[in-house]
Amino acid sequence: MSLSDIRRRLRAVNPQVLLFLLALGFTGAQAGVFHTTFNNFLDDTYHIPASTRGMLEFPREMPGLLVTVFAGFLAFLPETRVGGIALLCTCIGLFGLGSVGFIEDIGVGWPVMIVFMFTWSIGNHLIMPVRESIGMSLAPESARGRKLGQIRTVGAFGAILGAAAVWITTVGFKVPPYWLTFSCGALFGLIAAVVFARIRNVGVQTQRPRLIVRRRYWLYYALSLFFGARKQIFLTFAPWVLVRIFGQPPATFAKLWIISSLCSLFFIPTVGKLIDRFGERAVLMVDSMIILVICGVYGFAYHWGIVGIGLWITFACYILDHLLFSVTMARSTYMSKIATDPDHIPATIGMGVSFDHLMGMSVPTIGGLVWMAYGHEWVFVGAAGIALLMCLLASLIHIPKPQVED
Repeated sequence: MSLSDIRRRLRAVNPQVLLFLLALGFTGAQAGVFHTTFNNFLDDTYHIPASTRGMLEFPREMPGLLVTVFAGFLAFLPETRVGGIALLCTCIGLFGLGSVGFIEDIGVGWPVMIVFMFTWSIGNHLIMPVRESIGMSLAPESARGRKLGQIRTVGAFGAILGAAAVWITTVGFKVPPYWLTFSCGALFGLIAAVVFARIRNVGVQTQRPRLIVRRRYWLYYALSLFFGARKQIFLTFAPWVLVRIFGQPPATFAKLWIISSLCSLFFIPTVGKLIDRFGERAVLMVDSMIILVICGVYGFAYHWGIVGIGLWITFACYILDHLLFSVTMARSTYMSKIATDPDHIPATIGMGVSFDHLMGMSVPTIGGLVWMAYGHEWVFVGAAGIALLMCLLASLIHIPKPQVED
C-alpha cells in the first residue's frame, strides 16, 4: 500500500473516530505506566510480603466489582463522556501515587496510597466496557472481532509510549524516581480525558440500561468470572515472581511491555481475524490450553536457573501471557452475538466486568497466603486448574444462527 493510499484512507475516516483512537492510545499509555511500575513501587517503597501484596488486590479490584454501579450513576451521559470521567480518575490516581513518596515520612503514606490506587482503579475499570461497546458499535456483527482487534492495536501503540516513559525515567536508578514516572502516566491520562470530552456522535449517545441480568447470558457471566481468577493470578503474582524470585527492576518490565506491545501490533489483529473465522469457542479453548503451559513455566522455571534459561523462558511467557489478554475480546464478541437487544451490550459487558472482579478481589488474597505457606509453585498449580475450567466453559459456547425472515 502506497503512502498516498494511506493518506486517502485516513481522510475518509470520520474525524470523531480518529479522536476516539487517539484517546485509546493515551489510555493505553497511562495503563502501561501503572502496570510496569506498580509492583516495583510497592516492593521498593513498602517491602511487603506476597501475602500483603495479594490482600492489596481486594481494594484495587473493588472498583471492578462496582463498575456496574458507577456506570449506572452515569447512564444518563453519552459513553464518550463516561470515558472522559474515567480517564480523569486515572490521572488523579497516578498523580497521587507519585506524591506518596513525599508524605511517607509523616506516616500516612500507606492509607493515602490505597486511596489513590483505588481512584486510579475506578477509572481504569470504568473505561473497559466503554471501550468495548463503542468499538463494536463501529462494525457489523460479522467483523466485530476484527474491529476490536484494530482498536486494541491502538492501545498497544499507547502501551509502548507508556513503557518507554517508564524505561527512560527509571533506568540506572537503584531506587527509581517514582514521582516522575507516575507523573508521566498522569499526563497521559489527562490528555486521554480531554480527547474523550471532545468526541461527538460516536458510540451510544442516549440513555442506556443501568443493569442487565439475564439467564440467557449465564455463560458469558461464567466466562467472565473465571477469567477474573486467571487474570488476577497473572497480574499479581507473575510480576511478583520476576520481582521477588528473579530480582528484576522496573526497567526490565518496561522492556518486556515494549516488546509485547510491539508484538501486539501483529498479534491482536490476527486474533480478531481468527475470532471472525473460527469462532469464539475455538479461540477461547486454545487460549486456555496455552495458559496451562504458562502456569507450569511461572511455577517451576526458577529450577532451571535464576539468571539463565529459567529467567529467559519466564520472560518469554510473560510476553506471551500479555499477548493472550487480547483474546478476552472473544468474550465481548460472543456477548454481542447472543444479545437480544443491542442496548443490552454495554450494560451486560459492564456486568461481566463486575463478575470478573468478584473473583479478582478474593483470588489474590488466597494466592498470597498459599505463596507464603507452600511456595509460589502452588499458586500456579491452582492457576492451571482454573485454565482447565475455562477450557470446559469455552467448549459450551454456541452461537445461535440468525433468524431468516420470510
